[in-house]
Amino acid sequence: MLVKIYPENPNPKDIRQVVDVLKNGGIIVYPTDTVYGLGCDITNAKAVEKIARYKNVKVEKSNFSFICSDLSHVAYYSKPVSNQAYKILKRYLPGPFTFILNANSNVPKYFKGKKKTVGVRIPDNAIIIDIVTSLGNPIMSTSIHDEDEILEYSTDPELIHEKFIDIADLIIDGGYGDNIPSTIVDFTEDIPVIIRQGKGVFDD
Repeated sequence: MLVKIYPENPNPKDIRQVVDVLKNGGIIVYPTDTVYGLGCDITNAKAVEKIARYKNVKVEKSNFSFICSDLSHVAYYSKPVSNQAYKILKRYLPGPFTFILNANSNVPKYFKGKKKTVGVRIPDNAIIIDIVTSLGNPIMSTSIHDEDEILEYSTDPELIHEKFIDIADLIIDGGYGDNIPSTIVDFTEDIPVIIRQGKGVFDD
């Protein structure tokens, strides 16, 4: 199912339709401020496992990140950070960044394995933020890679729909996506370290 949602003013009825799919254990493809993502409600173990199988990884060894609605949402799944770290997070979020933080016990056990960290995102995209806010839980996120060696990420929603119709229950057409992923910053220590340079420019 392909649903058109406008990022400037997402229709609440459309948002509710997406949230209903997520609450029923569905998988969605959605726009962010970088590349399109594939995800589900992080509290639905079966949906998480289905995506992990599709990506050919084990959940506990995956690098799936969480899409959160705001910094208080982030804080619910991460250990407390210093005042300086909080100011940095506040400066760069919402934005095209994935921050790796120390996880707390609220992160579902099947994500952890031996890991003690969690990757969090707050994209600057009204569609996915409205969905997460309405759902109440973060959405597990993984980028949709393209098999094309030149086009690493698919950007056209209609082509994405054709490719992901077998795995996703609902695909959001939120306009053309970007083809540059988020910048990943390891913030498990006091000094942030860039793990992957992407769209976001980090200069702290």
